[in-house]
Amino acid sequence: MATDLGDKSDLDVLDHLIDVAGLRVVDVGCGGGRFTFELAKRGATVVGVDPDPIQARKNRAAAPVPGVEFLECGGEALPFDDASQDAVFYFNSLHHVPRDRMARALGEAARVLRPQGVLYSQEPLAAGAGFALQRHYNDETEVRAAAQKALHDAADALFTDAARYTFTRSTRHPDFEALVRQVTGSSFNRITRDRVDTPAARAVFEAGKTAAGDYAFDQPLLVTLLRRPRPR
Repeated sequence: MATDLGDKSDLDVLDHLIDVAGLRVVDVGCGGGRFTFELAKRGATVVGVDPDPIQARKNRAAAPVPGVEFLECGGEALPFDDASQDAVFYFNSLHHVPRDRMARALGEAARVLRPQGVLYSQEPLAAGAGFALQRHYNDETEVRAAAQKALHDAADALFTDAARYTFTRSTRHPDFEALVRQVTGSSFNRITRDRVDTPAARAVFEAGKTAAGDYAFDQPLLVTLLRRPRPR
């Protein structure tokens, strides 16, 4: 069973569930570092890791930020000592790990966590208007289900305590072109414009028009907190 937190932003949920001040943490699949920087703003010492060489190169070339380091690697091979980290975060990234490596990645998270450490996973569910739109150009039904199964299995095998929370996030776009730019601008997914700009996707997009003139899409998400890794 999951506790429903209602309509909230990712950061509101983060602040509600965990205080990261003073913690050593890893942000796995960090992308451009949005959550990495937010964790650092809240007082954590953060290493953001990402396996995509293009994004990792951009991260390393950016101006340094106190408390933040970026590395190029995947979650299944974290370059940290056993029991060296207070928390490992997966913000919308576990379902991007190849399915045959998800279990290994969660095992790595458990390995590097201290005895009182926590794995924080935020994953989009296969539901909501946001998913109905995205599935026209990037159907993640199977990988999202695989991520949830991997988390369920990890809760039983690798940790002594599990808690789950749902919330709904609204994403807004001023127009269809903004959606296209967002989707095609990520180096890790390599989705081309012709996959996004289709009659079916445009029809779903138009259904999201609000009274304010922009376009809003709700996305239910599940946060899984796995605490206290079992002794290995």
